[in-house]
Amino acid sequence: MSDQAGGRRRDDKGAGALIEICSVRLGQALYGVPIRYILEIVGHAHPQPVPLAPGFVGGLVHYRGDVLTVVSLRHLLRLAPRDGAQDILVLEGPGGCFGLLVDAVGEVLTVSAADFEANPSTLDEARRDLIAGAYKLDSALMIMLDPERLDPVRLGSAEAA
Repeated sequence: MSDQAGGRRRDDKGAGALIEICSVRLGQALYGVPIRYILEIVGHAHPQPVPLAPGFVGGLVHYRGDVLTVVSLRHLLRLAPRDGAQDILVLEGPGGCFGLLVDAVGEVLTVSAADFEANPSTLDEARRDLIAGAYKLDSALMIMLDPERLDPVRLGSAEAA
């Protein structure tokens, strides 16, 4: 058995299992997050910068009476920063809730586990640590993100090591 995005396992019986994924965009690239991790989508957000914070921290936002740390997916993937409002996926991870800053949230797609492909061996280590694999869609490739790998507590620990 091979491990798949979101901790799901693929075997002969589960090869046709359907999984719901929220699509997001960074530039022209399409990424996906399993909807079971998503609590809410905050559109057109402007996170407040945090001086001296690690580079992956995209800022802080006020969220339902709490302060939510926002992770910049652009920074993690070594893409140029983007000016203006972006969307935030509010995710629940092992370290608690956090936000994932993306250019735009797309639609919820239902994909088949049979269309999942593991990361290629040529993928650089930094991206391999963030990306769970990809789904082959009719017109594109959707790169799967594993929210547990994007948790700011985990990222902070990895950066300190």
